[in-house]
Amino acid sequence: MASKTVHLNWDTQSRFVISDRENHQLPVNGAGRIGSSDLLPMALIGCSSYDVIEILGKQRQELIQLTVSAEAVQDDDPPWKFKKIHIHYQAIGKGLDVDKVKKAILLSEEKYCSVYATLKDVIEITHDVEVTEG
Repeated sequence: MASKTVHLNWDTQSRFVISDRENHQLPVNGAGRIGSSDLLPMALIGCSSYDVIEILGKQRQELIQLTVSAEAVQDDDPPWKFKKIHIHYQAIGKGLDVDKVKKAILLSEEKYCSVYATLKDVIEITHDVEVTEG
């Protein structure tokens, strides 16, 4: 079983910095910084997008660009629990097979994306896909 450790450092000037296991740093919370609750949908689309790109590459699909957005719905009151995340994939490429793009997304969701696997039973996750010739 893999074990991964991440870190958070806070200083007296109210600066939060989180670091991954390779010490890549990301400032969170506060003016000009990423909000902590944004990290959950960001992790979901980051994980899934990586899988989709890898799968399409193995399928010899000529993907030029992948743009992904996630719209998250949270409760209005503390602790602001996530209720739903809708993911929109926009794949741009040359001669992309729409069915292969859809299959890559499903494989990510059902088999490869650890974030999706963790969230799927507690948050409603939906998606749609747009394929464009580029």
